[in-house]
Amino acid sequence: MASGGLRRRRQASVAELFPPPGQWTEEDYFALPDTHRYVELSEGKLIVPPHPTNRHQIAVLELAVRLREFARARDLGEVRIAPLPVRLWSGKIREPDIFFFLKAHTDRIGEQVCGVPDLIIEVTSPSTSRVDRMEKFQEYARAGVPEYWIVDPEARTVEVYVLQRGAYVLRGKWEPGETASSGLLEGFAVRVEEVLGD
Repeated sequence: MASGGLRRRRQASVAELFPPPGQWTEEDYFALPDTHRYVELSEGKLIVPPHPTNRHQIAVLELAVRLREFARARDLGEVRIAPLPVRLWSGKIREPDIFFFLKAHTDRIGEQVCGVPDLIIEVTSPSTSRVDRMEKFQEYARAGVPEYWIVDPEARTVEVYVLQRGAYVLRGKWEPGETASSGLLEGFAVRVEEVLGD
């Protein structure tokens, strides 16, 4: 048998180890080997977002550190970062860039998966903008996440949305030279240019 035919047979055998697209379950998802990559589960499909950029990681680090310091100094709750799965509901698992649990909800933090956070921050990029601004925007609202931040290093903006009657309402959109603030965490505010690495 030609080496090409053997290779195709091996690839087919490996593919049979995994469920077909659209049929992945949470059990399948959690049985995956650790790849140190973001992997999400949505509508029975695995989603592997692109690798983050340097600008993305700068914003994630700056925001996560500032949020953690603010929350710890006031004993408000706990901050987590991706890759750590968040179960929004059965079969819907996302890995937000940064997420926060109020002290009263820290029982939602699990070793391998967390429940619905009180605040989510996504640092968007051209390759993830549609998902962050449309799919996740609707999903986080449906799951009852009280506050959602979208940080856009390309547009150089920070948008904060608060949940009102099951839908997100824009609290504010800030640019460099301005200070973005939380509605959920009174007093938590960040200079846009500082979190974008200027």
